[in-house]
Amino acid sequence: MTFKLSVKQDKQLDLMGSAATHVMAYGGSRSGKTFGFVRGTMIRAMAHRSRHAMLRYRFNHIKASIILDTLPKVMDLCFPGTATHCHLDKTDWFYAVPTSDSTPNSGAGRWSEIWFGGLDDKERTEKILGQEYATMYLNECSQIPYASRNMAMTRLAQNTPLRLKAYYDCNPPGMAHWTYRLFIEKRDPDRKSALANPNNFAALVMNPADNMDNLPATYLEELQNMGEAMRRRFLLGQFADVSDSALWTLELLDQQRIVDGKVPEMVRIVVAVDPSGVAGEEDKRSDEVGIVVCGLGKDGRGYILEDLSGRMAPAQWGQAVVSAYERHDADCVVAEENFGGAMVAEIVRSAAALKGITVPYRAVKASRGKVVRAEPVSVLFEQQKVSLVGLFPDLEDQLCAMTTAGYVGSRSPDRADAMIWGLAHLFPSLTRRDDGPNGRSLPQVTLGYAKHKGGRR
Repeated sequence: MTFKLSVKQDKQLDLMGSAATHVMAYGGSRSGKTFGFVRGTMIRAMAHRSRHAMLRYRFNHIKASIILDTLPKVMDLCFPGTATHCHLDKTDWFYAVPTSDSTPNSGAGRWSEIWFGGLDDKERTEKILGQEYATMYLNECSQIPYASRNMAMTRLAQNTPLRLKAYYDCNPPGMAHWTYRLFIEKRDPDRKSALANPNNFAALVMNPADNMDNLPATYLEELQNMGEAMRRRFLLGQFADVSDSALWTLELLDQQRIVDGKVPEMVRIVVAVDPSGVAGEEDKRSDEVGIVVCGLGKDGRGYILEDLSGRMAPAQWGQAVVSAYERHDADCVVAEENFGGAMVAEIVRSAAALKGITVPYRAVKASRGKVVRAEPVSVLFEQQKVSLVGLFPDLEDQLCAMTTAGYVGSRSPDRADAMIWGLAHLFPSLTRRDDGPNGRSLPQVTLGYAKHKGGRR
């Protein structure tokens, strides 16, 4: 089958060939952005002997998404037969590519190199940024801090016949992010002043609908059914109008997200519950029951493992909680008892009795407001101490609606509250309070955890 670029990928290619040094493609997921930039970088590498870099925030992410996935697809579809003359160095992680005047069969000639790296790895970053490049490609740049981007751009300086180019792609984060400031507002993200040469920064929107020929028929439907914030980002490719007071942002959640399901051994796991008065699925007037499974890894970091929240009758959510407790081999159930009091404990115990097991239960009470409880937990995310293991659209919508001024979502943040209870239990120092200025009691964010007696079962 003959390969053909989509209409948007043709426009992306035109933009890459324009006078602009910095080119960003932003929009929904699986819209062909990464494929287009990998293909474009490969064309440049094959044209002249040169060096190029493909970077992401974490190396294991670029290894999974580009080295082992997109790059082989690009080579197979766009440059059939060429991959047999290329070499992937798995020690230093670069891809050697023969140029147009190479003689690969004889082992002689001129070669280009495409280097891969993660900007969170200090040692590897120093090695990669010790060289100069003709192309700098920042994949999923919404996860990359602006300071890291600036450091990478200092190495966009290789003297070759190629014009220097920097490529960027992302699912659009919030409007406060440097990608929006730089490419949409055309302002310096640090100084907030207008760019001296705004035409040097060009951007293109690419969404899944532009790549329908290469997507499963049900994929757009799945995106359409996501929560509003996630739908706008991953389907419509819109930057979120995020308040500066937001405790969580989509880019913050993305930065530590684990997409391959690989997590360390857990030291402790809890099933956290934020109950409501909902009678069942048909009770649309009541709030959901928040049920979130949280774990503490041997690396001292927190992990959000599962979100089981929903509108369930008491017996149903009790069964869901106990089932999660068994499935995850959890240590206990943590439940907020401001609503329902002792009845919450009885629901869990009754569900456990039906299975013939005993479930350790810990009750917590909300003596402080939602924001005060949420702030120290959001700091854990900022300190890169918590990861979401997968996508949790509804939970993420609620987290992004938490601000220092209060919760601005449409309904109660039951999922977010449950997650906060769970992480607070795993990091008990979050609940310790000391006197702050003017006698105000401040939540502590010192990291630590209580070891489970005897270790994991």
